[in-house]
Amino acid sequence: MTTLLLARHGQASFGQENYDQLSELGTLQAKMLGQHYGNSQRRIDAIFSGSLVRQRDSAQHFWQSYQPAQANIDYQGSTAILDLANPESYVLPLFDEFNHEDVFVKSNSTLSTQAQIAAELKQENKPLSRLGELFGIAMQRWHAGDHDEDYLESWPQFSQRAQQALQQLSGQVDHLAHLNQDSTVLVFTSGGVIAAITAHLLQQHSATAYQLTQSSVNTGVTAISINQRKPQLLSYNEHSHLFSAGNSFVTKH
Repeated sequence: MTTLLLARHGQASFGQENYDQLSELGTLQAKMLGQHYGNSQRRIDAIFSGSLVRQRDSAQHFWQSYQPAQANIDYQGSTAILDLANPESYVLPLFDEFNHEDVFVKSNSTLSTQAQIAAELKQENKPLSRLGELFGIAMQRWHAGDHDEDYLESWPQFSQRAQQALQQLSGQVDHLAHLNQDSTVLVFTSGGVIAAITAHLLQQHSATAYQLTQSSVNTGVTAISINQRKPQLLSYNEHSHLFSAGNSFVTKH
């Protein structure tokens, strides 16, 4: 039985001009996951990521913390688990998140530019809370399905892509000679992708996926088993590696 671990990236730069970069805390979260797996001797046989910066950097920071500890694990052969010098070997763009900016601006025509958003938030005592509220409204509109034609990628299209990503990953696993039926493969992706895949495995739809996205923790890990090419959900959003450091390390953006 092959186990697939879908990890959400570390905390990104919510509320900043460039969201697609890890915050200082996000970098630490990815390292904490690597240390946790390394110290507990959780064997990882291959690592992949989406193509977004926050996803790829999370994989890199995980690997840098996991690699020293994994020397204690008996690996067969010398196959590289993550070859950072060869992105084509581990980057799978189907695991990219949906376009946050498109979803946001399509929900409110008066907030279609950075200047308009900044002006709106300037009026608030808690601008990040207000931004989160506005984004929540935008997400509900996207998931509702009443305006699918407005988006660059509608929710049904995104959900279908997420299922294709899982299929592609299964195909990649089949073609890696050093993997066997007991291998564990880790993928750094995003909360929306994980929620879409999880909802599909649970035979649920958009409303469930939206609820799952809201609960998604940075570097939370969802486990899926692949037995005779049939995926089965084992666990969702596990993040015990953050507990020992305190609640401030548990973030959702």
